[in-house]
Amino acid sequence: MLWFVCFLNYADRQSINSVFPLLTREFGFDDVQLGWIGSAFAWVYAAVAPLAGVVADRFVRKRLIILACVVWSVFTLATAWCGGLTTFLVVRALTGLGETFYFPAAMALISDYHDPGTRSRALSWHQSAVYAGTILGSWVAAELAQHQGWRVPFHYFGPCGLLLALVLARFLVEPRRGAADGKAGRDAPWAPQPSLPVGATLRLILRTPAALLLMGAFVCANSVAVVFLTWTPKFLVDKFHYGVGAAGLTGTLYIYLASAVAVPLAGWLADRLCRRMAAGRMAVQCAGLVGGAVFVYLVGSTTSVTTLLLAMTCFGVCKGFYDSGIFAALYDTIEARARGTAAGLMNTVGWAGGALGPVAVGFASQYGPHAGNEVANMSEAISSGAVIYVAGAALLLVAGLVFSRRARAPAAA
Repeated sequence: MLWFVCFLNYADRQSINSVFPLLTREFGFDDVQLGWIGSAFAWVYAAVAPLAGVVADRFVRKRLIILACVVWSVFTLATAWCGGLTTFLVVRALTGLGETFYFPAAMALISDYHDPGTRSRALSWHQSAVYAGTILGSWVAAELAQHQGWRVPFHYFGPCGLLLALVLARFLVEPRRGAADGKAGRDAPWAPQPSLPVGATLRLILRTPAALLLMGAFVCANSVAVVFLTWTPKFLVDKFHYGVGAAGLTGTLYIYLASAVAVPLAGWLADRLCRRMAAGRMAVQCAGLVGGAVFVYLVGSTTSVTTLLLAMTCFGVCKGFYDSGIFAALYDTIEARARGTAAGLMNTVGWAGGALGPVAVGFASQYGPHAGNEVANMSEAISSGAVIYVAGAALLLVAGLVFSRRARAPAAA
């Protein structure tokens, strides 16, 4: 059930990026204005995420998930009624407000159904909905917009979320907190559990160096991911002369289908490695960022469509390896009662940093060194994401070393 919620979550947020060329035609938005629209969602998403995490640790997560689904679906529908830059910024920001409550609650809930031996595989399967929603959301939105107008996709996506919320209200079951890590049955009904005070929860997280390093790596990885989500369709239209519908599909299909195939394999590998080394999930993530840096550079620099599609596919595989452990690795370092808050903080730093990416690329393409050649400027801006990926890999390497040392200390004692 949560797979379908996550699918719609990403279909809704990706649909706006697919219609950027049509918004430029109708409203005359330049790249900087489009960058602001792309970032409005991410900044509100990031700003509210700590509150969402704290709430997820203290309230029934099922109710939070349903409420979030209803709120973001209403504002997705409201996108169809926007008539200028201000209304787009407001509505996209409010969509982010709804969606930010989903992931902390959903990730913590899934972790209570799966112990560390299966947690990477479970969260990886859930993560595959991100890619499916990104691909189909982008493509369906682009096709509907190209043939029926840019407002039509939002008329479909919004009501779908409201119907899904009704299904969740009937069938979603809340497990006990920490059920998979303790003796409580994973199917036991929800009951209030002793929770840590907010201050104690924050101190626990802030005094865990490995968790902070993982958050730093997420900033790096997510900033590149948001750039690709926001600008790839327009990049393909401007540089490789794709049609709007074809760009909406191609801009997501090769990357995210490859990620969807890779992420279950990476989750299985991470679970296997964790039996031999404490930082197994982090090692898988680090390998993904190191390999991905090469292909991020190629996507921006190549002028060959064949090389572009190959680089996008390989980047997608590497992205899947990183994504398989985003929350599973974090939960290795944080106890069950603080996982919602930890996930909220992870989203805050990741999306706050990620939100700078679309704006930075918009400014770079418009005011970069190649005066009057926005395509060349955007190409260089996208290629520079390789440096950010390498920085993220370095943070993961340090996190793995710190966590391994911490894990060995109790055993030695």
